[in-house]
Amino acid sequence: MLPITIGIAIGVIVSFQTAVNSRLRHFIGSPYQASLVSFTIGTLFLAIMTFVSQHTLLVAPNVIATQPWWLWIGGLLGVIFLTANILLFPHIGAVQTAIMPILGQVVMGAIIDNFGWFHADRQPLTLTKFVGLLLALAGILITVALPGLLHKRHQLATEKSTGNPFIWRLIGVFTGALGATQTTINGRLGLALHSAIHAAFISFLIGTLGLLVIVLIVNHGLTEIRRATGHGKPWWLWIGGLLGAIFVLGNAYLAPILGTGQTVVFALLGQITGGLLVDQFGLLGAQRKPVAGIQLLGLAVLIVGVMLIRLF
Repeated sequence: MLPITIGIAIGVIVSFQTAVNSRLRHFIGSPYQASLVSFTIGTLFLAIMTFVSQHTLLVAPNVIATQPWWLWIGGLLGVIFLTANILLFPHIGAVQTAIMPILGQVVMGAIIDNFGWFHADRQPLTLTKFVGLLLALAGILITVALPGLLHKRHQLATEKSTGNPFIWRLIGVFTGALGATQTTINGRLGLALHSAIHAAFISFLIGTLGLLVIVLIVNHGLTEIRRATGHGKPWWLWIGGLLGAIFVLGNAYLAPILGTGQTVVFALLGQITGGLLVDQFGLLGAQRKPVAGIQLLGLAVLIVGVMLIRLF
């Protein structure tokens, strides 16, 4: 029961991180520099945690020599996932930008568990679990997408779209799959290092370096970060990285225990629940959006799906 609770809790935490980082981006302007700030703070937090628990930040040479190369790319996959979501929005709109990566995460998580990819323990996809996955996806779609579609029936058609939207949808699904892959890889890295905290630190450090390269290429510097400093700026603008670090740490800890598929689904349940709380009460500077009854119905369907996945 404790791993399930942790999975849902880190999902709630990352929904709060989304609200915090949205405000940070509002002040800074550049989404890439805002993300770099978040990643850097998360890396520093995990560096302290790692040093306290492991008394070193380094990785033993024999671990690097004996482990597969893909064990070290989790942080880069996280950066690709984050950057792609920023790029998807102007091409397929808000609704599909939310839906497509979730679809990729859930499907890829089930595939990884079923076939034991990336040295994960095999968890065969039974008929009951498959039905649970379908219900979980349906609940997510009802909660995330349906309220907007009911409010504006032609929203998908009228949202700004450039280029070939089908290609961008595939990119969205693919980046979601990368997010699930990152969960698996960080879990295996935690086992190899005998520390989920150390694994989360390595992932964040590599992600931060990757984002720094992107910022230097796209923005040619870090000058816009200072816009988030000074009088009148809320202190909690700077805790997004801390919340993200807790989320990655939780994933690294849970993936070997629950499997990638269940870790992803439980975290999504928490993320959607937390998102509804942020909207309902306007938390962390977010615009207040009262939760609709259809969203509660979707959340109930999602919970039923999660129960089928876990209990059977």
